Amino acid sequence: MRILNGALEKLTAVVSSSLAAIMVLALTGSAVTRYISGTGYDWFIELPPALVPWMVFPLLGPLLRSGSHIQVDLMPTLLEGKAALWLKLFVYSLMVLGSLIFLQAGNEAVALFRRLGQLMELEIELPIWWMYLAFPTGFFILLLFSFELWLETLRELTTREGTAS
Repeated sequence: MRILNGALEKLTAVVSSSLAAIMVLALTGSAVTRYISGTGYDWFIELPPALVPWMVFPLLGPLLRSGSHIQVDLMPTLLEGKAALWLKLFVYSLMVLGSLIFLQAGNEAVALFRRLGQLMELEIELPIWWMYLAFPTGFFILLLFSFELWLETLRELTTREGTAS
C-alpha cells in the first residue's frame, strides 16, 4: 500500500502543480490579452476557479500522510506512548469513516449532475459533473492514505504491546 500511495502522492503533486501553473498562465494570458487587444476572453478568468477543486481535493491524502494538514496538537502533547497511539488510531478511524461518507456523497453529486446534463457557463462548455468529480476522487485518495496510516498505527500499537508483554 505504501508503494501505491507513494506513486499516488507524486502523481497528485505533479497534477496539482500543473493545475496551479495553468491557473496562473490563464490569468496572465487574460491580462496580456486585455492589455494588447482591449478585450479579453471570459474563460481565461473563469478557468482557475473551475480547476481549484481538482488542485485541492486530491491533495487531502498526501497532506495527511506528510503531516502538512491543519491540525490541533492539544491531545498529542498531553499523551505519550500507547495512549498517543490509541488517539492516532481513533483519528485515522474517523478519517477512514469520513472519507467513505464523503466519497459516497461525492459519487451521488456527480451522478446527479451527470443526469441533469448541466454545463458550466464558460465560453468553453464543460459538463458540471467534471468539476464535481474532483470530490469523490479526492476522498478516495484520502481513504487510501487514511487506511495506510491506520494500518501503520495499528502495527506500531501491536508491536509495542508485543514487546511490553
